[in-house]
Amino acid sequence: MNFIYDLHRTMMSQKLILVYQGDFTQETTKTILTMAERSLQALDEDPALKRKVFNVMVELLQNIVKHNEELMHAGMESQNAIFLIGREPHRYTIMSGNPVHKSRVPELKGNLDRINSLNRDGLKDLYKEIIQDTTLSDKGGAGLGFVAMARKSGENLWFDFPEMSETYSFFCLKVNVARE
Repeated sequence: MNFIYDLHRTMMSQKLILVYQGDFTQETTKTILTMAERSLQALDEDPALKRKVFNVMVELLQNIVKHNEELMHAGMESQNAIFLIGREPHRYTIMSGNPVHKSRVPELKGNLDRINSLNRDGLKDLYKEIIQDTTLSDKGGAGLGFVAMARKSGENLWFDFPEMSETYSFFCLKVNVARE
């Protein structure tokens, strides 16, 4: 039973207002967004800030669902992922973690490093370039979501790929949105 109290203390110390761990589907995503929207409304935040946080949440959740579907199509069982939102005095922190095949890591890392190297105008240009030069599938995949998150947050995207197994890494992504 101490586990429950320890988990509660950890969530409080990390200023987490929403945590979901499990399977991610389009239906799960809708439910998480509804709960997060209610939490933001209860906190009486500026509408522009709520939109930024909500937009980043949508992009992160879509990324989880996309990677989960890729794993399922590769014959893997549905993989568990995690989504968290933290609220600190000066920012919101939106985080996700999900398994990705190790073959995808260099491409993801390259895209994220490129995005983090750009300033506001560079991100705007990259966004336009991706929209004009890419034929997007129904599931995206051109990195547009990462660019959108960086533009909305105005900050670098934080990421890591801890090893899970010989075949998979756990893609951790954190996006900060200033409350000022």
